[in-house]
Amino acid sequence: MMHLADSPVFDLLILPLFIFLARICDVSLDTLRIIFISKGYKFVAPVIGFFEILIWIVVITRIMQNLDNWLCYVAYAGGFATGNFIGMLLDEKLAIGYEMVRVITKKDAHGLTNALRKAGYGVTSVDAMGMQGEVGILYIVINRKKLNEIIAMINEYNPNAFYTIENINFVNKKVFQHSRVDV
Repeated sequence: MMHLADSPVFDLLILPLFIFLARICDVSLDTLRIIFISKGYKFVAPVIGFFEILIWIVVITRIMQNLDNWLCYVAYAGGFATGNFIGMLLDEKLAIGYEMVRVITKKDAHGLTNALRKAGYGVTSVDAMGMQGEVGILYIVINRKKLNEIIAMINEYNPNAFYTIENINFVNKKVFQHSRVDV
């Protein structure tokens, strides 16, 4: 009687598919682990790392047992690439941490500043001199989940503004967005 592990279907389909899916999992976990390390989650990152390496050891063991199966190599590489993509999607969806949005406006920034403050965001504004004259500079520290909302407001009130977004590793006080009180 032939076992499934000895069949051509296993070698040509099941094993490569297993390697592909497992590699997606371990690389996605790797991406998340790096994110958690950079955000200072000291206890979450090692747990993720444990499962990441456990999956990798299982996968690499199966590849070493099937060195003559080139489909395993393709599945390994494809899983790595797909895992990177999925890890990046997870990073976008989780949106862990804080961002510094710096906005430089050529025209008066009071409309944007007032709209941001009315929406509950803390804004620091500075009048400055640019290469072509006076500019306004706004500094906004936000929870990363609010980034799309801030960009939409910038584009609505000052569509020609130049802005940069920087990742912040540490914030000493979490007071950048106050709750709105509608009266």
